[in-house]
Amino acid sequence: MSHLPARRSFLKAGAAAAVVILTGCTSEPGSPSTGTATPTGTSVPATNLTFTMGTAANPAGLDPALLLDSESFRVTRQIMETLIGVDPDTGVPKPLLATEWEELDDGRAYRFTLREGVVFHDGTPFDAEAVKANFERWYRLPRDARPAEGALSFASVFEAFADEDETSLYRDCEVLAPNELRLNLNRRFSGLVAALSMPAFAIASPAALAEGNADELDQDRGGIKLSTFAQHPVGTGPFRFEAWSEERVNLTTFENYWGPAAQVGSVVFQTLPHPAARLRALQSGRIDGYDLVTPETYAGLARSGMQILQRDPFSVSYLGMNQEFGLLADLRMRQAIAHAIDRSVLIEDFFLQGTTEAKQFVPRSLGVTSEDIPYFEYSPERARELLEEAGYDGEEIPFYYPLNVTRAYLPTPEKIYAELSRQLTAVGINIQPKPLAWEDGYLDRVQTSSDHALHLGGWSGSYRDPDNFLGPLFGAPSPEFGFKNAQLFNRIARARTLPAGEERNQAYLTINNQVARLVPAVPLAFPVSALAMGPRVVSYPASPMLDEVYNLVRLRTDT
Repeated sequence: MSHLPARRSFLKAGAAAAVVILTGCTSEPGSPSTGTATPTGTSVPATNLTFTMGTAANPAGLDPALLLDSESFRVTRQIMETLIGVDPDTGVPKPLLATEWEELDDGRAYRFTLREGVVFHDGTPFDAEAVKANFERWYRLPRDARPAEGALSFASVFEAFADEDETSLYRDCEVLAPNELRLNLNRRFSGLVAALSMPAFAIASPAALAEGNADELDQDRGGIKLSTFAQHPVGTGPFRFEAWSEERVNLTTFENYWGPAAQVGSVVFQTLPHPAARLRALQSGRIDGYDLVTPETYAGLARSGMQILQRDPFSVSYLGMNQEFGLLADLRMRQAIAHAIDRSVLIEDFFLQGTTEAKQFVPRSLGVTSEDIPYFEYSPERARELLEEAGYDGEEIPFYYPLNVTRAYLPTPEKIYAELSRQLTAVGINIQPKPLAWEDGYLDRVQTSSDHALHLGGWSGSYRDPDNFLGPLFGAPSPEFGFKNAQLFNRIARARTLPAGEERNQAYLTINNQVARLVPAVPLAFPVSALAMGPRVVSYPASPMLDEVYNLVRLRTDT
């Protein structure tokens, strides 16, 4: 299998395809301690054009502070903006709602200068008081509003909420002027500026948060508890919320947006869970594009002359193992499972070309990987020896996998499960299949409950720092993996505080090696993900970190 170089890529699948701009991120990690704004303008006026995007799943909600899934963030990125943006060419932080920032007090504080003249969709002003209100809301989020203990982005970055104040990174926010804010921390986190580009840290209108009782999840939508605000979000983005029906979200352009004007006057997100349904909708012109192209639909796209945009890999797929399930507490069992897996078959058959084998959980582009990391190569013989040493005598091992979903890290989960199950069964492991539809709470089951043994999972990076992968996955005890290792947790906590440079890189190399030895999960692949666009699309702002905002979409007007 040939591998694509880690660079910007564009595949033209047919002579009729229009030229599409694809942005990739290939720079080394790191972020400046100061940032400066770049000029913005409104070069293209909004029209009555509509851009329709096919999505693989309904949003779980539209309050980004409480979200965990990329399909929800795909919508909220259009409506709400963060202080920090992402440079489309390098992946490093760039100004967005904050035009400048400065590190203070040896990394324990940051001063942000905010963009002036910005208003929320409800007409209220964006200013330092509004930013402070959002930080205080995230910090003081009631426990019953958190969907999963420790899973939210605020907990991953700031480590704890107000009810665990002694361990939180967050101290407070000070309003210095209407457009100036100081964020005070209890200790350094070198990746903080980059982390604030995550869509979960989008700034919402404080008035709308209050009016929509954002922290009261008293509404039921498809079995999911949401607040009123989570169904009527208000931000500063280029599009404002209009409507959310069962399988469709409608947005309209925000006429008073401060940045580049959208060419399209409205955006529609149409849910089409099955890859074949997305392909048919694109071919028929019912949608203009869709994400998460699968190997099975690739040929159909090529035959139809559709455009395929390929993102650089910035996610990892893995087989998770819960050590609270008695058999898996034995390291030899986990090592046996790792030796039983032939990653090459998985990658060749079920992922897009360009996907590479994962021997660790951090993508190579972040600069903290090593070829000398402990690695359990495919060896059925060694797997059987370890099973015998562990005293395994054929007990059933439940294996959870999702149905009716496509993710960047799991393009075809049912088929990946079937092959993994075959490989594990071949060495003598008795697998009990546990299929669960994504929309029926698959993530919640494997991330917050302890009644699973094996499960398919993955992680998509949101910002360019190794902590974005290692911190959320292995920085604290979690029901997903059911393991507790104070030494590892402390190493990850310390690495976050180190300034960018060799010492920090070495710290993450050590952490990678320790994770590999502990085998809390088996990394499988760094998948390439791809979008498909129809002939109307001239340009689409593709990003490995999914920082794709549709005021930058350009459509043909002569068709």
